[in-house]
Amino acid sequence: MTAEQVISFNSLHLPSFRSICRPPSSIPLTSTTKRKLLEGDTKKRPGPPPEPTLSTVDMRFMPCAFASFLALRGGQLGLAAATPPRNGSIANSPPEPRLDGKITPKVMIFAPEAQVWYDNMPHNSHGNLLAVNITIPGLSPRYPHVHCREDLQVCQVTTCEGEINAASSAMALLLSPKFNLTKTYFLLAGIAGANPKYSTIGGVALARYTVQVALQYEFDAREMPDNFTTGYVAYGTTQPEEYPKILYGTEVFEVSNALRDAAFNYAVRANLSDNEDSKKYRARYKPKGNIFAKASSGPEVVKCDTVTSDVYYSGTLLSEAFERTTGVWTNGTGRYCMTAQEDNAVLGSLVRMAVYGVVDFSRVVVMRTGSNFDRPPPNVTAYEHLLVLKQNGFEVAIQNLYIAGIEIVNGILKDWGAVFDKGIKPCNYIGDVLGSLGGEPDFGPGSETKGVGFRPPGNSTTRAIV
Repeated sequence: MTAEQVISFNSLHLPSFRSICRPPSSIPLTSTTKRKLLEGDTKKRPGPPPEPTLSTVDMRFMPCAFASFLALRGGQLGLAAATPPRNGSIANSPPEPRLDGKITPKVMIFAPEAQVWYDNMPHNSHGNLLAVNITIPGLSPRYPHVHCREDLQVCQVTTCEGEINAASSAMALLLSPKFNLTKTYFLLAGIAGANPKYSTIGGVALARYTVQVALQYEFDAREMPDNFTTGYVAYGTTQPEEYPKILYGTEVFEVSNALRDAAFNYAVRANLSDNEDSKKYRARYKPKGNIFAKASSGPEVVKCDTVTSDVYYSGTLLSEAFERTTGVWTNGTGRYCMTAQEDNAVLGSLVRMAVYGVVDFSRVVVMRTGSNFDRPPPNVTAYEHLLVLKQNGFEVAIQNLYIAGIEIVNGILKDWGAVFDKGIKPCNYIGDVLGSLGGEPDFGPGSETKGVGFRPPGNSTTRAIV
């Protein structure tokens, strides 16, 4: 990708990616040297071979968005020991501790844009999220560690982008014997494309539903029948805007509305960030009047839902098609306002492990902040909107991700004894479209288990294969 092909904010070129997957940086320290620097040990000790490093030529493969953002913030890749790393490596972080028992965090943050948490938590007296770093087999090779505060009450993991990455990393964490997550609250926090009907650049959304909208048949729009409104057709059906007759089980997830209300009440306390560049692009939506009133307004915290797709789509036709998909698949209850690449994948892993009592699915919060709009303003083409014009939403989105998110985290910790230890009882159905956790879904064809839910099977037996 050349500089002319990317989208810029301020004086630097930056792709308006909804999330950025960062490879490890070059920090030429051996494990033995790290121990000396971090522990003040001047004696020679045997250690493992030197860790592999990246040459400066290898840094060409760092996504240009992140490289530009580092330049904007004056970041350096050779970081001081007390400075949080801007990548998956923890070469300058304290060594992994020896733990006698399992780690039982009160909050686990799934955050693709993790750097804002690393940077801000220590400076705001919220603890150092890089104080304890735990290697978990099965996490992304780029992000092989779970990071925790000193007191182990708050931890964070980076799944890397996309549904496969997210599901793989989430399951690796949930299966790890190093953690007891039965009472942990999970905060899924990432940036997104905002629906201008319900939110804006820098806006914060808390979801009840997540919908895997691209899990459908697809025609190229140039080849679809004349009476079709979109090239997307649900599995097992023959025209758009019908409920799928073939279900994979990950089409829709619903989380606790009572917990979302509690999280909302904490998040609205936040003094959200904004900037002049974002305001300029928002102003382009004013000619549409009331329908895009939220788009042209400043950031606020709202309640609306997310859609998941590995495809980074943009444009009015696709966005409106997925709005209708969200409505149909949630029986008219869901309102799509933010895009995502990971939410359904992480929630799918959480539901599967909730069946076995590893996690409590009533303790899940889904939060997204708008870094760009999912469709263009008036008199702008979808191409220009995505690849030419400057939306300038990345920085304000990640700032508000932390500003609103830390209010939720601190609220859970502060009210742990009175409220969150025992949990908030859901007032709505929670789980997937299959009814895996019991109860009757308020969307879809109904529970596959007649409301009972799936139960862990008994001890399995094996027989020789002749």
